Amino acid sequence: MKLDEDLGHDRQDEFQTDDEENQAERNCDYDDDDDDDISRSEDLSPASQNSSDNCMDINTPSWPQSYRQSMDMFTSVTPPSISFLTGSSLTQRRLPPSTSESSLHKPLIPSTNFDKEVLPLKTPSVTSLNNIISVPELPPPREQCSLAQAALNGINVICGLGTLAVPYAVHEGGWLSLLLLLLFCIISFYTAMLLKRCLEVSPGLKTYLDIGQAAFGISGRLVIAIILYMELYASCIEYTIMMSDNLATMFPKTHMYIGGLYLTSHQFFAITATLVVLPTVWLRNLGLLSYLSAGGVVASILVVICLLWLGVVDQVGFHPRGTIINLANLPFTLGIYGFCFAGHSVFPNIYSSMKEPSKFPWVLVATMGFSSLIYIGVSVCGFLMFGDNIKSQFTLNMPQQYMATKVAIWTAVVNPMTKYALTIMPVALSLEELLPSSHRKSHGMALIIRSVLVMSILIVALAVPFFGLVMALMGSLLAMLVAIIFPCVCYLKIWKGRLTKLEIAACGTIITFGIFCSGIGTYSAFANLMDKMV
Repeated sequence: MKLDEDLGHDRQDEFQTDDEENQAERNCDYDDDDDDDISRSEDLSPASQNSSDNCMDINTPSWPQSYRQSMDMFTSVTPPSISFLTGSSLTQRRLPPSTSESSLHKPLIPSTNFDKEVLPLKTPSVTSLNNIISVPELPPPREQCSLAQAALNGINVICGLGTLAVPYAVHEGGWLSLLLLLLFCIISFYTAMLLKRCLEVSPGLKTYLDIGQAAFGISGRLVIAIILYMELYASCIEYTIMMSDNLATMFPKTHMYIGGLYLTSHQFFAITATLVVLPTVWLRNLGLLSYLSAGGVVASILVVICLLWLGVVDQVGFHPRGTIINLANLPFTLGIYGFCFAGHSVFPNIYSSMKEPSKFPWVLVATMGFSSLIYIGVSVCGFLMFGDNIKSQFTLNMPQQYMATKVAIWTAVVNPMTKYALTIMPVALSLEELLPSSHRKSHGMALIIRSVLVMSILIVALAVPFFGLVMALMGSLLAMLVAIIFPCVCYLKIWKGRLTKLEIAACGTIITFGIFCSGIGTYSAFANLMDKMV
């Protein structure tokens, strides 16, 4: 419920016409200079003082400023064009202080408590941020997404790597573990709705980082940013492992000696795949990759069709097998299921880009519903087809002699190549923001940062080439925080004093459940990883 809906017309007119009072409230810096503002601040409740503290935390431009633009690449399709990095990667243009600085010094949420029923104050606009830090690789955010496009974007984010691993999760956790998959679907839907309600507090809130900053100040923004960037970095590790595993399955006898160093087929293809995607990370305009990556939904559906074709037409067949539940391996399964529905990093962007944000719940219904059908269908069919021999990616079990297998494997190889640069770009741009202003125009520095990032991903993928374990670790350690715990915590903080006991109890239960799953899942994934490494 938006706060401005609680106000009468007279009250709204009062705040809209009193320019001097509004300006005093918008700029936190003026609180100490205006006697009226001082007396007003003394009347605030503790909750209001809390908001003022958060306001003080965001009086300076906050890192990362490139987040919304870079994440919007997942939620819009731009006209395809290609050009390599030339000139600056991050160019900085200074506006007059009255325009740029004042807009950045405004609070993300008003410095008053909700009970005061004051209109949300204006916040840093996207236009202002774009003027201060221009990112040539990325198009400006565009608020023109229809309901169908938003649903397609949501499905494209959710249905990805997890599709290949859910049959393996059923093998590890047993048939009843599918109930946990549905539970994560319901919880993820609810927490995504909580993020929507947080965004409705103020029109200036556009991204997940804005929500964290509105709730806990700069520290909240930084913590959430770091976790989201870790999640993106880990996804690129999974892409590398996925490409190398599938190519090694197609060409198992491939190997190479370099200076006396023997490279297995997995290692050779991991290096080869990295060298192929590296130039895409150097691209100055990612419009073409954004256009191609939108086909991720088609790629997921195509892989599922190939699996069904193999079982029905090619007569691999479906054979009843498996255990009802395996409590020993259930924590591992929790990590994979948690990863499957962790699209919350971009849900706020999707909401902010919609023509009709009020229809966002239907986007979530379509996204979660379609994804659940895909996950359940693939997990049941894959496990019935391959049984206890199922691998962490079901494409690795598919018999090589069939055309459906070749189509599925090549789809599993090509699709990550189109998403790799888009996934790592937010991380690269955030690091480039940390450079001294004199180096932000350096073409060479941008190339070095991006190349080092890609090479570090390759090193980790070679050191930990376990697709299922890395996914379980990501799901338990990162996805639980992003998709389950943080949305509830931020919602409780931002809407403090306005929630019913039922809402507080629901959020508390979900937080407890998330912490429990994260703890046992992370421990299980680390223990299995250490066993594999030894």
